[in-house]
Amino acid sequence: MNLLMCPVCREQLQFEGKTWRCENNHSYDEAKQGYVNLHVVQHKHSKNPGDTPESVQARRAFLGAGHYAPLQQAAVQKIRELRIENLLDIGCGEGYYTSAMSHEVMQCVGVDIAKNAVQAAAKTNKGVTWVVGTGSTLPVLDHSIDLCTSLFSPIPKAEILRVLKPEGYLMVVTPGPQHLFAMREALFEEVQAHDPHKFVHQLEDAFDLAEELLIEAPMTLPQQDLKHLIAMTPYAYKAKAERRKALEEQDAFSLTAQFQILLLKKKSA
Repeated sequence: MNLLMCPVCREQLQFEGKTWRCENNHSYDEAKQGYVNLHVVQHKHSKNPGDTPESVQARRAFLGAGHYAPLQQAAVQKIRELRIENLLDIGCGEGYYTSAMSHEVMQCVGVDIAKNAVQAAAKTNKGVTWVVGTGSTLPVLDHSIDLCTSLFSPIPKAEILRVLKPEGYLMVVTPGPQHLFAMREALFEEVQAHDPHKFVHQLEDAFDLAEELLIEAPMTLPQQDLKHLIAMTPYAYKAKAERRKALEEQDAFSLTAQFQILLLKKKSA
């Protein structure tokens, strides 16, 4: 079954030739890279929303070096245990996590608002349905998804509840309390621990917390990888220029990434 939904009339899309089309004859051509753009103009708030090309390139280089592999492996293992059929990854970016997770499911849809990120993702894995789209209108049918994942991405609660099956799950990955603490100390005068459980409180009326895991990844980064890490985070533009420059000039830097995985189950109606 095709999972995609027309963003205009909300009917099911069928793939014919190189075009996605609904029964009302709204059509969306597949790009040559292998993705479809379902982010229609009436849903846009800016011309080029989402991550910049520079941020996408930095993230591809950093993740490709394997520094966040412990998180990727933990997410894949959890999906394997859940025996998922249909997966929707919200904010898939350039597809590092999505591609790995897709091998554990029957159908996988990756959606991101940044077209340049989805273009990069589509080049790496043809087994995923890659979509440029927005969380405010997730481009999949009602009650069609077994698991929604959001790794460092927005959590459009109402839309997630719409697309999840009655027994569906939501996996949220957010920074752990001490995530990149040493780097943040180098960039900012005041640093506070992250609160990963704020999402649990925001979702507790509609989801039960089924499981939580804290994953740590200690690393010593060479200078180029450190630059990539800074560039792919919000810290890149929030830090003072002189502090960022001083950090980027270090030949090597030791720090620990810490990830909180929250597995939530949709409450029965």
